[in-house]
Amino acid sequence: MIRKSLGIGGIVLLGALSSTPSLAVFLDILDAGWTEEGEGSREDQLYEQGTRALDDGDWDKAAAAFGEVAKSGGGRADAALYWVAYAYNKEGRKTDALATLGDLAGRFPRSSWVKEARALELEIRQGRGGRVRPEAEGDEDLKLMAINSLLHSDPERAIPLLEKLLRGSSPPKLKQRALFVLAQSGSPRAREILSDIARGKSDPELQEKALQYLGLFGGRSSRELLAEIYASPSSSVEIKEKILKSFMVAGERDRILAAAKTEKDPHLRSAAVRQLGVMGARTELSQLYQSESSGEVKRTILEAMFVAGDSERLLELARTESRPELKREAIRKLGVMGGEKTGAALVSIYKSEKDPTLRRAALEGLFVQNNAHALVQIAREEKDPRMKREAVQKLSVMGRNKEATDYLMELLKD
Repeated sequence: MIRKSLGIGGIVLLGALSSTPSLAVFLDILDAGWTEEGEGSREDQLYEQGTRALDDGDWDKAAAAFGEVAKSGGGRADAALYWVAYAYNKEGRKTDALATLGDLAGRFPRSSWVKEARALELEIRQGRGGRVRPEAEGDEDLKLMAINSLLHSDPERAIPLLEKLLRGSSPPKLKQRALFVLAQSGSPRAREILSDIARGKSDPELQEKALQYLGLFGGRSSRELLAEIYASPSSSVEIKEKILKSFMVAGERDRILAAAKTEKDPHLRSAAVRQLGVMGARTELSQLYQSESSGEVKRTILEAMFVAGDSERLLELARTESRPELKREAIRKLGVMGGEKTGAALVSIYKSEKDPTLRRAALEGLFVQNNAHALVQIAREEKDPRMKREAVQKLSVMGRNKEATDYLMELLKD
């Protein structure tokens, strides 16, 4: 089940309090082993009728079908009761839904569906204007769901509860979920708590998540806070690298470019370059390549150009770069970009280059593209026995490529 695999915390992470029956019930059917082609048991057939009705939004029919499954008392009775309550809720029969959920908890107290039922109960009561009491929940996941619900109706009550959960001894994953909920609040106090955690006034794992959420949900003030933390002398290289990722998510291209230009640490310059690649900053990457002195950072820029899809600039560097190792890297990147874009260019590079290492890089690129046509052309024209042998060797492992096979058959006839 989708709901069961995500868990309550996963639902909170998605920022939703409603269930998703279509996919969920479909997977539940698969779990039960029922197929449309097979006969299946009467219980399975009724369960399938119920799921089809849910998908069609026919809540009355769904409740009736799942109700029959629940009456049978079979292995799926607990799940059926949950879906009866779900259908009642969708139909507007809130009281009947709550009664059915109570029946589920009473008849099957150890069922894995009890937690799902409790979550649906919270949703229903909140929807009816009932007072939600997160502090009364014994289950931490359900407590967080109740807080999430409360955040929309009574944030003044919800935020202190979130703060208490974050400062308490809850498991790390639950704290991260609580922080996710907190990050979506526009309350000044919520932003203050998030800011403190982002500055490192908590455990490192929460700090990392806070930096991430500032990039995801924050506006201008959040981006300014990220910049302030980045510039702090106490911020480590690891923290700065995480902030660069948050800048990328927030679309802060200028800040990332500034880091790529001015950071003294080559590792951070490379980290900034990688984010520019993800952002498709082709012009900026080209400028950085010209001004960068570190060969390792230049290599990272080539990788970023590849990520940004800048085949034209990579082709230019493959032809003009003076450092053989960087030139070879540019050629390799062209090979991964597809034959239609760079196949002819790789053949041209192969023919014009004198360095055997660079020629082999071009052959490797054509092989990666599965470009048998170009490799056959090279093999036919090549006068150097060693290079011809390498081209033929690559053709020999290209599987069922007809052009490669036909050429190899020609060689056997000679």
